This record gives sequence, structure tokens and C-alpha cells, in this order.
Amino acid sequence: MYCGSCLRDNALAAELIRQGHDVTLLPFYTPTLTDEENVSRQEQVFFGGISVYLEQHMSWFRGSRLLDALVDAPNVIKAFTSGSIAVDPKQLGALTVSTLRGPNGHQRKEIDKLIEFVSADPPPDIVNIPYTLLISLAAPLKRALGCPVVITLQGEDLFLEGLPEPYRTEALELVRAQVADVDLFIAVSEYYARFMRDYLRIPESKVRVASLGVNTADLSVSPRLPAPGSRFPDPFAIGFFARIAPEKGLHNLADAYRILRSEKGLPPSRLLAAGYLAPEHKPYLEGVAESLRVAGLGDEFVYRGAVDRAKKVRFFHEIDVLSVPSPYREPKGLYLLEAMACGVPVVQPNHGAFPEMIARTRGGVLSKSESPADVADAILELWKDPSKAAALGRAGAEGVRRHYTVQHMASGVLKAYQDAQRKPPVEALPHARG
Repeated sequence: MYCGSCLRDNALAAELIRQGHDVTLLPFYTPTLTDEENVSRQEQVFFGGISVYLEQHMSWFRGSRLLDALVDAPNVIKAFTSGSIAVDPKQLGALTVSTLRGPNGHQRKEIDKLIEFVSADPPPDIVNIPYTLLISLAAPLKRALGCPVVITLQGEDLFLEGLPEPYRTEALELVRAQVADVDLFIAVSEYYARFMRDYLRIPESKVRVASLGVNTADLSVSPRLPAPGSRFPDPFAIGFFARIAPEKGLHNLADAYRILRSEKGLPPSRLLAAGYLAPEHKPYLEGVAESLRVAGLGDEFVYRGAVDRAKKVRFFHEIDVLSVPSPYREPKGLYLLEAMACGVPVVQPNHGAFPEMIARTRGGVLSKSESPADVADAILELWKDPSKAAALGRAGAEGVRRHYTVQHMASGVLKAYQDAQRKPPVEALPHARG
């Protein structure tokens, strides 16, 4: 899948490399997938998804490395994950807890392999772990390398909250217990910095914000952007670009579209969606499509599937407004930045990181909530006033380039790295024995 965290981390690493820094980006669980040039190591996947699963369920595999080179090979992992394998937190509670136990968990061998790899080269100036689900690596890496360890905060609460009890409580307690091992946490938005300080009980002095950034070089402004005083092209096109999953809110947008067409006077238009569809969410998409078909609007809805970079830009050039009415308090929203960079105005719920992104770029409007009625009202406002929509589109394109480029992101992250290096070293917890 095109994971937002992978896209962000790869873009960051690529920009740091472009600036002359020496960066090693290691793929974890599965090979890194991005729609730009992939700068991660391609030879080996650390904490490979097959390995951690076998270690969880087969005790003999925990002490043997005979098959590791095979099951950790990127092509093997891709082959096993290209089918209908569901990744559901409800089924991964014990594995998550085991991983968070670090050396005391069933995946201790994976920690040893990682330490051996990073210890073979001169020690780095800093290590950046991508999310707190891997916080158990902080203490072992600090002991082995003697450098600061930071962790990016970018949406892991969604997974943690999806775990069933007792695993959710145990996992959260394990993360909180290891906060002291981390020198600094880097949040991708002001909202998420505030939220995670409370959620994980992180001292305020240990949190920095480095906002998201996108590469705008190929994100050209949409030719559908209305000229001042002109109408939208026919038919009006509403877009949704994100993972196809309940937490992203496609069902809310579909219901908003039904309200617009049946109650608000919107003429025949189009509802276009694109984004990764996990196997477990195929029934969800089918349900959304069926609801529109029952309303007599099935022919106006199109799902374009997961798209590459060029097709993504073309998608943004096809739509007049983008809305991803997520019920989840989203900490990121790369899709908003990419759409606004293309001159597409956005309509988003008034929660999560959306208010700060729209306030900074001036590239869209906030609906009162993610409810279909509120989203419909906000979209209707733009449809009725093409001049306002066009002004928002132009402001968004300029605002992203002024505040949310990969250069801005890299600058914020580098500043956080420097702060972590200036802080007195955090004393790691004693090495746990299993």
C-alpha cells in the first residue's frame, strides 16, 4: 500500500540526502512503497512481517536463523502480502505486545539482527524510529550506538486503539513505560503534539513539531480551476483521495453527495475516489457503492483504485473540490497538501490537524463536523460560489509552497535532531533479560 508514513519518511530521507546528509532508510515489516524515487535499502527488510509472525507462533523459529535470509527477502514478503491478507489490529494484539516487550518478547532475534547491522558501520549522529510501536528499539539502539534516539509521532494511536483488551491497555502501558528511553519525539502537526503528550504522557520538553511537507515539483495547478467569475466545468466533480477505510470517511462523503443531489439542488455531477483498498475493506467499499446505487446515483460514482504518482496528479486535475471527511482525528493529511498544491480547494471536518493546515494555507473550508449534512453544506457553499472556490484554490497552491514543502519539513526535522543532540543523554533502562 502507499502508506502515508512511508511516503513522508521516504520524502524526508530523499530531501536530506539531496542536501548532502548521509541517510540510511531501513524498511521495517514490508518493503517501503512510495510513489516517488525509493531511497530505502532494497536488499533486506528488518523485522520482516513473515519473521515476526513465525517468531510469535513457532518457538523453534525464535532461535534459528536458517530461514531468515529467505523470509526477510523483499520479493518473498511482497509475494506473501500481495494477496488477500488482512491486517487487522483485532488479530494482532499478542504480536503487538510481544514486539513492545523488546528483548523480553518473542521477536528478540530481530533486535539482535538490527543491532548487528547498524553496529557494522561507524555510529550515526542520530537514530530516528518511525513510530512508537517500535519504541522497544530505543534502549537497545542507544546502548549499542551511544547516540540520541528520536521517535516520529504520526498516527499510531489509531492502531493502538483498535487492539482488543487486554492487549490495548497492556500495549499502551508498555509504550508509556519506555518514553524515558527516548531523547525526543517529533510530531507531524501541532494537534498531534498536544494529543500525544497526553496520550503517552510525554513531558512537554521532549516533544517538537516538524510539519509535513510534499514535493511540489510535479504538482501542477489544475486546469479545471475556474477563472474569476466563471462557473465550474460540467459536470462538477467531488474527489476523495485516501485509503478506502471507515476511518477515512468515504461513507460520509457518499452520504453528503446523496444529500447534495437529492436535497440541495446539485445537478448531475461526479463523485471520484482513489486510494489503497485493503482486502478486509472490500465489503466496506461495496457497501458505499451500493448505497449510492440504491439512491439512483450509482453511475455518478467511480473508484479509480490505487494510483501511481502521475495518475494521482491527473486525478487532482479532474476534480473541483477534495473532501476526506474522516471521523478519526487525523494527525497528517498528505492528500490535503497534494490536492491544494494542485490548486484544488478542500473541505475538511473541524478537528485533528485539519484546522491548522487550512488556517496556514487558506486553501479550503472547515465543515462543522464529519457528518454528511455538515460536509454537504460546506461543499454546496463552494459549488454556489466558484469565485470563492477559485480563490481558495490559488491560495492553497501558494500556501503549500510557502509552508509545507519537503524543504520546510527537512528544516524542521533537522532542528529537532539538533535539539536532541544538545539535550543531556537520556539514561536508558537496564538491559532486560528474558
